[in-house]
Amino acid sequence: MYLQTDRHRTAIRPLTDGRLVSRAAALVGLSAWSCDLATEQLEWTDGVFEIFGLSHDTHFERRDTVALYHEESREIMLRLRAQAIETGSGFSMEAQIRQPGGEARWLRLAANTRVENGRAVQIYGMKQDITQERLQWEQLRRLAENDPLTGLGNRARFQSEFLDLPAGSERLSRIGALAMFDLNDFKAINDRWGHAAGDACIARFGERLATAFPGARLIARIGGDEFAALLPATMPAATLESAVRRRINRLVTRVEWQGTLIPIGVSAGLAFIDGSPEATFAAADAALYAAKRSGRNVLRVAA
Repeated sequence: MYLQTDRHRTAIRPLTDGRLVSRAAALVGLSAWSCDLATEQLEWTDGVFEIFGLSHDTHFERRDTVALYHEESREIMLRLRAQAIETGSGFSMEAQIRQPGGEARWLRLAANTRVENGRAVQIYGMKQDITQERLQWEQLRRLAENDPLTGLGNRARFQSEFLDLPAGSERLSRIGALAMFDLNDFKAINDRWGHAAGDACIARFGERLATAFPGARLIARIGGDEFAALLPATMPAATLESAVRRRINRLVTRVEWQGTLIPIGVSAGLAFIDGSPEATFAAADAALYAAKRSGRNVLRVAA
């Protein structure tokens, strides 16, 4: 397709009506802002006031609005802002804020710097309320990363948050041990009481694990009746082992289902982080199967 200039046709004209531009931007939640760098005087369009939950007659200075940012978002925003002013450039980010009334919001922030005679004089840009977008994204993430029966992490999340970590990485250094749990004779529960009863036992056991290890970095269902807990590196090895042993009895009380108390048992394997995640996983798995061969409600620790 070739575009040719034709004096008999009407050319597309630049849109110069500022009010129309503002109304069009508002359709997708875009609002403009600016900050004079000499006086720190802020100027906002209506949408920015709405994002921050402020009325037009509110006496708010820049430091007051900065305080509304979530701590992590505030640190990132201030760092990027300083870099943009120093280099005469721009930046973009997503940030979490909390309105004065307590409501949490998410915004997308785009900024640029106006430079005159080699000196930054103004920073300006657009802000967009993306709270609903973030909520939808979080819902999709939970569906992708969490087991629907227990609400715990699933195998994919266990893979990304543990097995895929490089040996010696900072994230791996925060994990002290891997504990693995397997329900004893789970097939017998399904055969005797049915799969609905089996699902109830899985769900209840998952709840108990989450309660028993509230400080775990991750608790995941990684197989049909197999679970894993990433225990923190903040406790000595002996303390971690003792904690797992003490909690086993709490995990195996009978599960009530439709007026029936179903007995459950569990085997557990524990391995302390040593080398790669794959090596730790293999060690914990071997300890788990040693526990299963030793009887019900047994913990074995990898050598």
